[in-house]
Amino acid sequence: MADDNEEEEEPAVELGERTPVEGAPLARVSSRLFWPIQKSEIVRREGETTIRTPDGPRQLSDLLDEVEETYFQSEKEFTDELRGVIGNGPVPTADGS
Repeated sequence: MADDNEEEEEPAVELGERTPVEGAPLARVSSRLFWPIQKSEIVRREGETTIRTPDGPRQLSDLLDEVEETYFQSEKEFTDELRGVIGNGPVPTADGS
């Protein structure tokens, strides 16, 4: 049910210009997998996928080379392990900002 008094509102956050970001979010890639899963199966299915990281785009297979775990019980376990490799922070855009 919409409010009859609704007026066109401006966005709560200024969105600015659309600047491309190379690679896919980790969450998008992990949502395409089924759990539990072996690391080798992730590499087979998604290894060539480029992931967004604070250090720039990186191939998933390269990131998984830095993870000692060989079997992931859950999506959370997988993303936690990769976040340990990737880190947290802003993802650079194509124009370098």
